[in-house]
Amino acid sequence: MALRAKVLGTGRAVGPTQLTNEDLTRIVDTTDEWIVSRTGIRNRFIARPEDGVCTSDLCAEAARKALAAAGLEASQLDLILVGTVTGDCKFPSTATFTQAKIGASNAAAMDISAACSGFVYGLELANALIQSGVKRHVLLIGAEVLTTMVDWEDRGTCVLFGDAAGAVVLGPSDDDTGVLSTYTKSDGNLADLLWAPGCGSLRRLSPQSLENKDHLIHMKGRHVYVHAVRCMADATQQAMDLAGLQPADVDLLVPHQANIRIIEATCERFGFPMEKTMVNVDRYGNTSAASIPIALDEAVELGRITKGQVALLTVFGGGFTWAAAAVRL
Repeated sequence: MALRAKVLGTGRAVGPTQLTNEDLTRIVDTTDEWIVSRTGIRNRFIARPEDGVCTSDLCAEAARKALAAAGLEASQLDLILVGTVTGDCKFPSTATFTQAKIGASNAAAMDISAACSGFVYGLELANALIQSGVKRHVLLIGAEVLTTMVDWEDRGTCVLFGDAAGAVVLGPSDDDTGVLSTYTKSDGNLADLLWAPGCGSLRRLSPQSLENKDHLIHMKGRHVYVHAVRCMADATQQAMDLAGLQPADVDLLVPHQANIRIIEATCERFGFPMEKTMVNVDRYGNTSAASIPIALDEAVELGRITKGQVALLTVFGGGFTWAAAAVRL
């Protein structure tokens, strides 16, 4: 039985088209100052229809980079997990399309639907499967093309999101590195704070549902902020308690990149200095399930986190879901 799952390699991919705040001023009634002051976002990358890029394309690109960093072939994977709410289609899973594109012929594949929390939910599952010996090498991806669900007339939401994928390859640890703890939680009573209610069995596709924009993202921003701060604080504390850590033991906080104000509130709650916090929301926007693995990959690339150091991942998402994990790289 493995002690725990460890990160063997990381990778990321972004939509091919850059979309700046200045670009958005030509689409919707907004300004660069309005967006930056409320969210901290200055830029994001998107996949336009004319780009011909779908979610599994971004997954495959990020996966290839993570596999290369891990020194593994796709054929060595036992399982592919993709956290997403913007898959290629209703079914089959985006994970199966990703499997085909990277040639992971020996892997099982499935998606996880936990909105922005999908990656950390997947990390808990992957860790349990590797610890138990059921799986050895797991490819875990968070990926979204949320611009397919954005109402470009709603400045409260359309300025927030970018399209991207982040991936990690996990395998059994033979030392003290790996996943130290995971914590996941949800509250379905808060579902309507952040959701897309249409195109399912609840509000079926119809001319009326399309007119109501039920297929697009609906968000109650102020309520989301209040619950997000509370939920991320809960997840962060629980993950530290489960791992026996104090804030001073954490080398790098890797929070969900939704909004700079939420990140700052989380840091203030636990006394994490901003210099020990990975922030890239200004360059990528909110990439939902891709947010944390992209930030982790960039932190590794920049040397913000190195072997033997502890990263604390914390996130909230629609559902309402929230989660956190402590990982020794």
